[in-house]
Amino acid sequence: MAFYYDSPSHTFNEYLLVPGYSSAECIPDNVSLKTAVSRYRAGETPALTMNIPLVSAVMQSVSDDKMGVALAKEGGIAFLFGSQSIESQAEMVRRVKRHKAGFVSSESNVRPDQTVADVLVLKEKTGHSTVAVTHDGTASGKFLGLVTSWDYRPSRMDPSTPVSEFMTPLEDLIHAKEGVTLKEANDIIWSNKLNALPVLDKKGRLLSFVFRKDYDRHKANPQELLDTDKSYIVGAGVNTIDYKERIPALVEAGVDVLCIDSSEGYTEWQKLVLDFVRETYGDDVKIGAGNVVDRDGFRFLAEAGADFIKVGIGGGAICITREAKGIGRGQATAVIEVAKARDQYFKETGIYVPICSDGGIVHDHHVTLALAMGADFCMLGRYFARFDESPGRRVTVNGSYMKEYWGEGSNRARNWERYDSGGDKKLTFEEGVDSYVPYAGSLADNVALTLAKMRSTMCNCGALTVAELQEKARLTLVSSVSIVEGGAHDVVLKDQTGQN
Repeated sequence: MAFYYDSPSHTFNEYLLVPGYSSAECIPDNVSLKTAVSRYRAGETPALTMNIPLVSAVMQSVSDDKMGVALAKEGGIAFLFGSQSIESQAEMVRRVKRHKAGFVSSESNVRPDQTVADVLVLKEKTGHSTVAVTHDGTASGKFLGLVTSWDYRPSRMDPSTPVSEFMTPLEDLIHAKEGVTLKEANDIIWSNKLNALPVLDKKGRLLSFVFRKDYDRHKANPQELLDTDKSYIVGAGVNTIDYKERIPALVEAGVDVLCIDSSEGYTEWQKLVLDFVRETYGDDVKIGAGNVVDRDGFRFLAEAGADFIKVGIGGGAICITREAKGIGRGQATAVIEVAKARDQYFKETGIYVPICSDGGIVHDHHVTLALAMGADFCMLGRYFARFDESPGRRVTVNGSYMKEYWGEGSNRARNWERYDSGGDKKLTFEEGVDSYVPYAGSLADNVALTLAKMRSTMCNCGALTVAELQEKARLTLVSSVSIVEGGAHDVVLKDQTGQN
């Protein structure tokens, strides 16, 4: 006979945190959001940690190399999407790893035979006033010179004037050679009163720039997540189909952590992937698994050797798995049960396996709720898809800026590997949609606001760390009427798009 759960499953929106005692030391500046990413034994230090409990989803519309760099700068990890060729995903990893902190790949490049008009179009597109001139107009071509706003005046120049006639040539520029450290590069910038310092390899090809404006930015951003070589830490998604070829390529490219990307993780397919990693690399390669929604699924993957376990099925904004298949569970209930199973496993074995809440996040405070319920970090898709750094196009819909956002189970992504159950190699039916999300601007500004809210809420609960929040948090279910009461009500709101 089928098993029936005694109570309905709940979402984050049905819970509130009840304030606790806050000491004088409990202020947002004292809150640490550092969290473990990989399993570890009691008394040991995790091999991999993050400075903030946020990772980006393994999705075409969310996580590419640009997102990898941007999120690592804030202290989190992006998991580069796996629904692409092995070669292109490995190259994405390499691009993130080559992007040393403070060393920026050139995004604005022209050939010497291009014109003032081309420079203006490029400036409008990228917003950058510094343009590299290379022999082929690429970011890695032979460096010939530089164009800045000081080099041309559009109102007094013929739009067809070639770049070669007004650029500052290489021989008149100060540059650095491959291998220069960030400290040395900054010393050159300040000693010579430069705004930008090109870094070239032995053949004269452009490698990167170091900008004066980034100096204060890096000093003011101590949360950057770096490896021992001062490269950004990055993750990547893998599937249960071509993992024997994909994983070695990603490891060779320098990936820091992997994640099995699947709609359902309580399967033998995931164990086979974990077995391959452990037999091939031992504990040197870190890999998460999932998704699961109960204690049995957690236990299975923990015993199979997963470094972290993702929790959640059907709760994502673009996911229609519950609608299409009738499979899933309310995200809050799933996190609560899996967290209890994680704590029981730790008590029995002395091994702590971090859990990642994946899906169901609508408001910023839902992240704090997920942590309070036992999650170690959260994976977000819709949240990150809204930002400049996501791969989706920015478009105008009904007069408002939007970003494209599509699910891996949609016809657009056609990521059949994520939903494969051993049948035909195709997406039989959709488990995701193609949509838009409101454009929100830069990742850094929005993440800073989210983290500020989280730190403030943690202080209200008397907690200065994630572990302390999980220990001290008190949560209450709320009624539908109480949810309405929690927002603005019984007033006429002023027009927030104009002047109040």
